[in-house]
Amino acid sequence: GKNAGKTVKTHYEGTFNNGTVFDSSYDRGEPLEFVRGTGMMIPGFDKAVVDMNVGDIVNIHLTPDEAYGERDPRAIFTVEISQMEGAAGLKTGDHVYLSNAMGQPFPVVVTAKDDRTITFDANHEMAGKELNFKIELVSVEA
Repeated sequence: GKNAGKTVKTHYEGTFNNGTVFDSSYDRGEPLEFVRGTGMMIPGFDKAVVDMNVGDIVNIHLTPDEAYGERDPRAIFTVEISQMEGAAGLKTGDHVYLSNAMGQPFPVVVTAKDDRTITFDANHEMAGKELNFKIELVSVEA
């Protein structure tokens, strides 16, 4: 498409199928800037802008595979509280970062905790969800 590899600015509003707004650049008053086709955006959003003209507005519906993917049961794991420093102070619903084997941080949510164990979910919070976007192309730069 004509906008591939170009820096684009878009305004957008993201909604769930029930109409609830989960994110809006309009509310922030700042368009979102990204380089088209470089993996900075979820696939369906990135694809939607590839042939848009400045000023165009499109409405798209994305399945989970075009957005944040399906939920992966392998991304849910339980560890002994005694084996993890700081785990005793966490509670269900907490959002924290853990480190992988190479020391890189990744976000998780505490989904369960008892006297001995704590369970984390590393799935993206939008995984498994259908998403709708109204996208307005504000500018394109080569």
